[in-house]
Amino acid sequence: MKTRMLTMLIFTLGSIWASTAEGQPLREVFKRVNPSVVVIRSIQTDVIAGPQGQLGISAGLGSGVLISPDEIITAAHLVETADMLYVEFSSGERLLARVIASEPAADVALLKLVGSAPSGSVVAKLGDSDKVEVGDQIFVVGAPQGLSCTLTVGYISARRRPNTVYSGLSLAEFFQTDASINQGNSGGPMFNMAGEIVGIVSAIISKSGGSEGLGFVATSNMARQLLLDRRSSWSGISGYLITGKSDKIFNVPPPGEGMLVQHVAKGSPAALIGLKGGNTRATIEGEDLVLGGDIILAVQGITLNIRNYEEIRGILSRPPPEGFIRVTILRGGEQLELKAVNSP
Repeated sequence: MKTRMLTMLIFTLGSIWASTAEGQPLREVFKRVNPSVVVIRSIQTDVIAGPQGQLGISAGLGSGVLISPDEIITAAHLVETADMLYVEFSSGERLLARVIASEPAADVALLKLVGSAPSGSVVAKLGDSDKVEVGDQIFVVGAPQGLSCTLTVGYISARRRPNTVYSGLSLAEFFQTDASINQGNSGGPMFNMAGEIVGIVSAIISKSGGSEGLGFVATSNMARQLLLDRRSSWSGISGYLITGKSDKIFNVPPPGEGMLVQHVAKGSPAALIGLKGGNTRATIEGEDLVLGGDIILAVQGITLNIRNYEEIRGILSRPPPEGFIRVTILRGGEQLELKAVNSP
């Protein structure tokens, strides 16, 4: 009996020691990386519910992480069509930023600050997401519901290949995690227990609108490849891919494929070439869309569809032989060709 009680006491003390030992490093790691995490506020012109063509100003909220003294990685869906971006640091200082690279098909984007990060900010290290395994403990730092410097802890639940979570994210490799993620966490970093960035928060699957333990985080290696190694170009548009299932609805000529332009950011490459966004909200096949904008049929003569997406993105990332980019669009039932100098 005494031996059993002694064993239980040793086990209990060992558990308390392990908990403290594990809690101490996390607390210290959080303190070290927290100054690298920022709040991102976006402002854009949007079509609001009501009469056709009525525009309003909408504001977005998310997170990001500093990877150099003047560069921040975040989620593409947060910044792709923003007219203006503000970055708020843990010190309370606020700076303007602009998009310099973006890959909507992977939901990652790179921002450049107008100026340098304030004193006291920390540059976080991009880790190797290939070394992360299911069951590894991780933590997320961001601004859920606008509450900055919020820490949530969880585990890697699964690794998801491209097109297995959301059909529109053809390049996105995701970690699935049970760490609590809510609105405002988008674009924020997921760290391993060494304080290295191993992912960028993208989305949640939720019936309630809040965290239900199904969070999806773009892997750091994918973000590094698309934003730093080959720097995907930023277009400044949000679009809806038209396929053979919906071509008749949009009256798209054969082969019945293209992209409906819904929003265009002010001053973006898409705006400079003359592309126009929509002016009417509607629900089609269960999708909430903004209609009335241009439909991009082809780029440099290549049909815009999911199969050719990577080839077209590659074209846009390098100077074309002709010195300009040709974009074929459908506007008001008429096919037009727009030309613009490409500056990747």
